[in-house]
Amino acid sequence: MAMSGGKDDGSPMMEMNTTPLIDVMLVLLIMFIITIPVATHAINIDLPQASPPTADQQVDPVKNKLVLTMGGQILWNGTPTTEGQLVSLLDATKALNPEPELQFQPEEYASYEIANRLLKIITASGVSKFGFVGNEQFATFQKAGE
Repeated sequence: MAMSGGKDDGSPMMEMNTTPLIDVMLVLLIMFIITIPVATHAINIDLPQASPPTADQQVDPVKNKLVLTMGGQILWNGTPTTEGQLVSLLDATKALNPEPELQFQPEEYASYEIANRLLKIITASGVSKFGFVGNEQFATFQKAGE
């Protein structure tokens, strides 16, 4: 009885058997995937150290507004603050029960770099009630009929 593709007359098969080649390639592929090191991406962040807030900076028990001005100034409920004082103020808000809402509002031409640093500080503080406000002022489209 002949194998598929061969003839009964005893002549050799002219096609190459690719099944062992495919098996070897699959084994090599699996070995390659296993030996690839697990990619770990670590980003080192230098967060500012906490410094005590000044007497005029208060933590509102309902909501606190953090504004980043175009000039790079950080305002906590309208009072200028530093990144170090912001860490202390965020820690104070977490101590309140219930935790007050933190509203972040960067001005239109505020520095993206400073805004990114502030967001890292907020994330590292563990504040759970956080939101962006004032984004509607940057909308460039209008609804039909307005």
